[in-house]
Amino acid sequence: MGGFFGAISKRDVVLDVFFGTDYHSHLGTRRGGMAVYDAEGGFHRQIHNIENTPFRTKFEKDLSTFRGQAGIGCISDTDPQPLLVRSHLGLYAISTVGIINNAEELVERYFSDHGHQFMAMSSGKVNATELVAALINQKDDLVSGIRCAQEQIEGAMTILILTPGGIIAARDRLGRLPVLVGRSEDGCCVSFESFAYHKLGYQDAYELGPREIVRLTPEGWETLAPAGKDMRICAFLWTYYGYPNSRYEGVNVELMRCRNGEIMARDELARGPLPEVDCVAGVPDSGLPHAIGFANRSGKPFARPFVKYTPTWPRSFMPANQAVRNQVAKMKQIPVPELIQGKKLLLVDDSIVRGTQLRETVEFLYEAGAEEVHMRSACPPIMYGCKFLNFSRSNSAMELLSRKTIQALEGPAGQEHLEEYADSSCRRGQCMLSAICKEMGFHSLGYQSLDGLLEAIGIDRDKVCTYCWTGKE
Repeated sequence: MGGFFGAISKRDVVLDVFFGTDYHSHLGTRRGGMAVYDAEGGFHRQIHNIENTPFRTKFEKDLSTFRGQAGIGCISDTDPQPLLVRSHLGLYAISTVGIINNAEELVERYFSDHGHQFMAMSSGKVNATELVAALINQKDDLVSGIRCAQEQIEGAMTILILTPGGIIAARDRLGRLPVLVGRSEDGCCVSFESFAYHKLGYQDAYELGPREIVRLTPEGWETLAPAGKDMRICAFLWTYYGYPNSRYEGVNVELMRCRNGEIMARDELARGPLPEVDCVAGVPDSGLPHAIGFANRSGKPFARPFVKYTPTWPRSFMPANQAVRNQVAKMKQIPVPELIQGKKLLLVDDSIVRGTQLRETVEFLYEAGAEEVHMRSACPPIMYGCKFLNFSRSNSAMELLSRKTIQALEGPAGQEHLEEYADSSCRRGQCMLSAICKEMGFHSLGYQSLDGLLEAIGIDRDKVCTYCWTGKE
């Protein structure tokens, strides 16, 4: 995944870009970058590794050397960026968020002659942002180039370009990720997360449609290429990725999560009584509002039997080493013994992907004295690795807890019945729930239904990407 922020104004915007980008740190863990433009000094860019040190602390020392009335910044889980590109289209800085699934094919198709080369990353792969720039540079202007890249890329790619004449923002072809424009008295900004610019004095102004391209200047914004009709915005923006204060397609993240928990409890109560538990608790942090909604609707008290210690390790998916990640996850969980010992707990998490950390959470609660642990997932069983963004992206679908369980139950034949396994009212669905409970140590397990999740989001269901649950694009 990743995040971005850009600003252009009649005044210096370095601090806006710095703080706006820093507010996207929950979306990525590997690289952070900033590029600013000043009419006198030209472009100035810096990129830092943020795997073990937050964006803010890495860039504080650079601020004194940055100045400009326009700039962009990014948080990236993959490529070092923004890149500075010089071509027949001029000098510009470019940053991207997304995935190119056909990168090798594009390189072979368009750039295999002796006149082209790419700088390889340590993995040997081409920097995706550099490839996007190469695709753009095939055309005679930036807008035509962006359109070309959007059409050629299999996956999803949102693009931010800083030029001497303004900032160009392009939402990915099917709008899987949001792009929002903010406005102030002095200028405009563009952002993944809306709350990032609210704290900087910008007000909501515009939300790009799928594949739409706009140019931002200090005076405002203009559409350079219109939006498409089809949209598949990622549902995990609401269930997991998005920050609570943010809003996508007019739907606030925190309100959606609370509503989602309420719908889960409502539907479970309609099927029969809930387990007798002492409290409902959320797995910190994104599971908390789902749990609050569940508790409010179920009538069970909400409590926090354990909290997450985040000052030194703010994100559970860093560092890169899996063993260290697991140990960090364990160190972050601080129990409240009075709320655990001898208690029956119902936990709500945003999702269950591989189940590794969740298993450790349950073991930790039993070690702390819990009598029973019941589990609820705020989304359906994940059956497919995401091929559009980085969520649930796996080397193999068999890394997913649901698919591993199905394989153990029925072998390859079971993989032909994923829809039945995802339905808890079916025999196969019940078998999967029982097997996961046995393996993970749950006293009961329930998943939110796809209908319930889409009801909680509240926009046209045909505009929401549900590929990781259904396998349908």
